[in-house]
Amino acid sequence: MKRLVVIPLVAVLLGGGVASATPVTTAAAASVTCPTGWGSLPESATSTNSRPLTNVRTGAHPCFDRLVLDVPGTSAAHPVGYHVQYVGTLYQDGSGNPMPVRGGAILEIYADAPSYDPATGTPTYPGRAGQPLPGVDLTGYRTFVEAKFASSFEGRTQLGLGVRARLPFRVFQLDNRLVIDVAHSWTATR
Repeated sequence: MKRLVVIPLVAVLLGGGVASATPVTTAAAASVTCPTGWGSLPESATSTNSRPLTNVRTGAHPCFDRLVLDVPGTSAAHPVGYHVQYVGTLYQDGSGNPMPVRGGAILEIYADAPSYDPATGTPTYPGRAGQPLPGVDLTGYRTFVEAKFASSFEGRTQLGLGVRARLPFRVFQLDNRLVIDVAHSWTATR
């Protein structure tokens, strides 16, 4: 109890008075500088480090929406192969059947990461052809409209990502993850 009495008394004696309730605004919170230099042309990488896909998740950022494929056992030094490109229609790998994906543009994503264990055939990711990605809710996203599982065929998984428009994107790898970011706009501002 003595501390509670002493601290306010010290604050008054030092000229602190009553604490202000005015919020503090920082320059970083008021203005975000978005990355630039992305494009909308296909991006690819090859690798012989095929590992099973275990999860797909998304995140919303101030400048872009992010799709993450979890592929344990991969890294920038030991990457997973991929091919990401805009397509007019998503055709399911294996069958060739067209698969509707909502949005102003469709990103087709191939990862050399099957949704099953190649040694046993046991599923490692519960995606079902033509269905939304399990556990992915795109409500409130600025760029992402719909995310669908297309197939896992001959060691590759195919996803369809419906986006608002043909916007710039980037693809990169982190430990155990393949990351696809799609910008909210072509400009470098929020």
